[in-house]
Amino acid sequence: MINDVKKTAELKMQKSLEVFKNDLNKVRTGRAHTGILDHVMVDYYGSPVPIAQVASVNLIDSRTIGVQPWEKPMLAKIEKAIRDCDLGLNPASMGDLIRVPMPMLTEERRRDLIKVVRSEAEGARVAVRNVRRDANNDLKTLLKDKDITEDDDRRTQDDVQKLTDKYIAEIDKALAAKETDLMAV
Repeated sequence: MINDVKKTAELKMQKSLEVFKNDLNKVRTGRAHTGILDHVMVDYYGSPVPIAQVASVNLIDSRTIGVQPWEKPMLAKIEKAIRDCDLGLNPASMGDLIRVPMPMLTEERRRDLIKVVRSEAEGARVAVRNVRRDANNDLKTLLKDKDITEDDDRRTQDDVQKLTDKYIAEIDKALAAKETDLMAV
């Protein structure tokens, strides 16, 4: 029972960290990477689908993303979807290829992005702490039902706290790396 509580807590904390790292990839820096367009949804015959399901997305160079639609009629819809997403990108069609140049970030925009990243990090920390709270509540329930001893409860709470500290440190490390990446010119 105790191992189940610890294993569940660790899996949930790992998932929170993965979601946070995934969210960090969506915050753009001055360099191009295909992950920026992952959450862009395109209207495909009446239903919204991710851009990767209607086109191939690749890097043309370090500052330009190329989007190659699989169907010719999708060209305008993909271009509109990229323009309408809140990334500040301005795609340009060149024949059957859409070029998405990455504009340089201004100092003010970099600071705004850092605020966004810090708020994402705080959300991830809260998620990890909520997992800790849930695990501790499960332990209290086990203790109340006399399924575990007080010593086991205390030891397991310490283990859960160590897990929490570990994952919060990972979140802080990812945040610091992203801030450094954003401030690099």
